[in-house]
Amino acid sequence: MSKLNFFITGHKGFETLLFHELRDLLATADARLKKAYGGVEIEAGIEAAYRICLHSRCANRVFLELSRFKAVSEGELYAGVSGIDWADHLRVDNSLAVSATLSRSLLGHAHYAALRVKDAIVDQFTADGGRRPNVARQRPDVQLHLHVHCNRAQLSIDLSGESLHRRGYRLEHAGAPLKEHLAAALLRHAGWTRASAVRQRLVDPMCGSGTFAIEAALIAANIPPGLTRDYHGFTRWRGHDAGLWQECIARARNEIRRPETVQIHASDSDPAALDIARANAERAQVAELIEFDRRPVAELELPACEAETLVIANPPWGKRLQSEQDLAELYADLGALVTRFAPARLALLSANPALLHRLKLTQVDRKPVKNGKQDCIFSTYARDAKPVSATSKADPVADIGMPLRNRLLKNRKHLQRWARKNAIHCYRLYDADLPEFAFTLDRFESEIDPEVEWLHLQEYQAPASIDGDLAAQRIETAREVVKSLFAIPEERLFCKTRSRQRGSQQYQKQDDRREFFQIREGAASLLVNLSDYLDTGLFLDHRLTRERIYRQAEGKSVLNLFCYTGAVGVQAGLGGARSVLNVDLSATYLDWAAENHALNRLDDSDRYGFLRADVLDLLESPERFSLDRDYDLIFLDPPSFSNSDRMRQTLDLQRDHAGLIVAAMGLLATQGLLLFSCNRRGFRLAPDMEQRFSVTDITRATIPEDFRRSPAIHRCWEIRHRA
Repeated sequence: MSKLNFFITGHKGFETLLFHELRDLLATADARLKKAYGGVEIEAGIEAAYRICLHSRCANRVFLELSRFKAVSEGELYAGVSGIDWADHLRVDNSLAVSATLSRSLLGHAHYAALRVKDAIVDQFTADGGRRPNVARQRPDVQLHLHVHCNRAQLSIDLSGESLHRRGYRLEHAGAPLKEHLAAALLRHAGWTRASAVRQRLVDPMCGSGTFAIEAALIAANIPPGLTRDYHGFTRWRGHDAGLWQECIARARNEIRRPETVQIHASDSDPAALDIARANAERAQVAELIEFDRRPVAELELPACEAETLVIANPPWGKRLQSEQDLAELYADLGALVTRFAPARLALLSANPALLHRLKLTQVDRKPVKNGKQDCIFSTYARDAKPVSATSKADPVADIGMPLRNRLLKNRKHLQRWARKNAIHCYRLYDADLPEFAFTLDRFESEIDPEVEWLHLQEYQAPASIDGDLAAQRIETAREVVKSLFAIPEERLFCKTRSRQRGSQQYQKQDDRREFFQIREGAASLLVNLSDYLDTGLFLDHRLTRERIYRQAEGKSVLNLFCYTGAVGVQAGLGGARSVLNVDLSATYLDWAAENHALNRLDDSDRYGFLRADVLDLLESPERFSLDRDYDLIFLDPPSFSNSDRMRQTLDLQRDHAGLIVAAMGLLATQGLLLFSCNRRGFRLAPDMEQRFSVTDITRATIPEDFRRSPAIHRCWEIRHRA
């Protein structure tokens, strides 16, 4: 099956959640996924699009990319659209519609751009046979979408046709409705899944038109949200495989499993709203899974339940209540309700965050959310049934973890303040500060959604003298302390063990999720992988080194040796480098480096190059690789040791570094600068280097604040030719 390129959009701020959902949904498909700003990019066959249209609860649109082209002017836009053979996609008797969005574009007006796309298509049909497709504003046979960013156009078919949040069951609503795909995303964020539905009770005490309860029931019964939709954007498209689509539908129906026991309770004080909610549930075919009840929040009582209760609510706001005092009392009633149901959690979408204190509950998570045009906060709270009394026996695990908790609190307080002041988004929180807890903890903040953070915990392998069971107990304690202190969900904490590894072992895969997160460092957007490899793709200790390169690169030719994932090359490019050549032996890391450059629009192949080569061979015989011999800036950061099968010879940095430096200096312009760095403990620079070249040790100036506790993390020198 031929591979196609899709872009899947969801509710803004939930790109990570959408990525996880789609990855699970396409686990058995030969699909490659990558998270991007505003959604998820997928390379797969057409069946992937069918699955998403049927099963995705969080997706909004499914775009099939047809073409990318430059569109600085109206003429270039028209020519780019005309370059597509439209007979492959629609018939002359089909209807079509075109939408457009522009961002930093010289075209000026989205509506006019959409008209030019339509003109190019109908002109092609008219020239071929005299007849042309019609334009239909409502439910066209083929819906096209043009997106232009920085004068680069992307033209796609909208296979969803209309937003996937339109499930088809909600024909009425009870005021200020919550879109179905947002409700599903909030439920998933709060921890409601098909697996957890049998272990917890869900209560919506202000259900309105019933969206939360209905979406929860659809999840519990594994009912695909797109199964009852009567319109998709691909059914009249000429590339549609009707047989495959019917197979997907049949498979989806066979996978529905209505649970024998599920507890979903929806109540409201408004009888009209309850009538609407019941009718919507009937159309969604889940009415028998939901218990409806007319009762105000303050009077809601439910039987005792062994399972934990998840209370989820979207309280009314603005004109939906008589007064601000009524709303304040409602929040207080909601907090009291959660206390009555304890052990319970509350997930609350609030347009009035100033009233959250009226809940009198402990907040464990907080996320900004747009509900239509309204700015909201989605907060989660927890209430235990049995508070720990002062006379209770001490928890031995808590006792073990208390020193670690105190140290993490101290580090976090200092580093958060420093990071905010210096616009640092990813940094090291802890580095084996306490000998009995030998691990590092790094924080990565999402550039796409700054409210999302990931923690990367990397355990140092305990020495043979330490009891293995005790070491395992301590690292498990560390995991629990980190999760509790940072109130972070399990899926955002990545834990690994770093053993003493040599050569290519340090680059071997730990997992195969192929999941990349987009973060920011200075001017650069970069991709990190927190699951698949021992390292993440970004060495945080070299933040200041990369900043130096950014500041010094303007107008210069840059050679990035042992480039890894290309972060240095990206900073050089953003700093205005005339050219950048990234060199590494690993095809995986070169592809990663190319993605990092493309993410920052450094995709001019005449300026930014990627060369797969053994650096030792390259430095020994640069003429074989047609290298220049007058680079203005060279970055040389070799591994401490390497015996990769792909290398012609082994590398021992202490033994071989002098030869590497001399060979690299042979490629450096007379007034150029070589930055040489290494992370080998106990490394000593060969004395004759300072005799042959002008050498300045800049190690202290390149150790950032979050690594001051471990200043031996790396060494760094500036090396120049002597006059």
